[in-house]
Amino acid sequence: MMASLASNSLKQYDVALKKWFLYCNHNCVNMYEASIPTVLHFLTESYNSGSQYGTLNSYRSALALILGPYMSKDDRISRFLKGVYRLRPPRPKYNETWDTSIVLNYLYNQYPNEQLALEVLTKKCVTLLALSTAHRVQTLAKIRIENIEILSSQIRIKISDLIKTSRVSAKQPLLVLPFFTDKPEICPSKTILSYLEVTKTIRKDTNLFISPKKPHNAVTSQSLSRWIKNTLKDSGIDTSIFTAHSTRHAATSKAYKCGVSVDFIRKTAGWSGSSTVFGRFYNRMITNTNNETALATAVLAGE
Repeated sequence: MMASLASNSLKQYDVALKKWFLYCNHNCVNMYEASIPTVLHFLTESYNSGSQYGTLNSYRSALALILGPYMSKDDRISRFLKGVYRLRPPRPKYNETWDTSIVLNYLYNQYPNEQLALEVLTKKCVTLLALSTAHRVQTLAKIRIENIEILSSQIRIKISDLIKTSRVSAKQPLLVLPFFTDKPEICPSKTILSYLEVTKTIRKDTNLFISPKKPHNAVTSQSLSRWIKNTLKDSGIDTSIFTAHSTRHAATSKAYKCGVSVDFIRKTAGWSGSSTVFGRFYNRMITNTNNETALATAVLAGE
């Protein structure tokens, strides 16, 4: 049962369950058999201490693990959280985003790839992948060399490991990157090939991204996030506001403005077909020839 939860979910729930444990001890409540009014009192105390809607919703999910699904679906709990949403509505992290052309222009000058220092080439490669796929860095950290298929017009990358959005009935991501011949300086596929060539004699792992420093081991998503953020900062993006994850928002916004449909943006970026995460901010549908590389082409074209 513990294995059914992702490691990040466990870390998130751990905070909630510790607070619940302290609350129950202080109020002499059995933490495994608490009533709905008791849960509401706990959530109210958390709200009064400044907790936001997202935090309280996470607490609800954590408590459902030990109290049962009836608690999470109870009308009183749902009504309470709706009230929190209205009284303390969550705000989007970014009210605006940055123009992808700023970063692409910076990366454009880092060419030819073969003459770049390994650290510079690594940062360029992961940033271009983040922008041209609009996927999370967790997905990029899961790329394995044996799952990279190099074709004449594109590179196709299968993600075989479990990621955040992996479900029993859900399909694993397939990243499709065109060879952007008009601008080889910022072509993600060409950059991947250059990176593979430069690292082939030093890599000890099948993961695509390795540390540019000895012993050149595979890196985690945290390292990829740090490299992307450094690239954004060097490009002139305000990284006190925007994190590495903002590439996902910037890329999808750019693709939408270039005419890529919301449905295809959801498909390419890894959102489900019914997801409203993107749609609640961009609710107009624009017709487009939905080829597999539409998002990457829209972002890299810079039009």
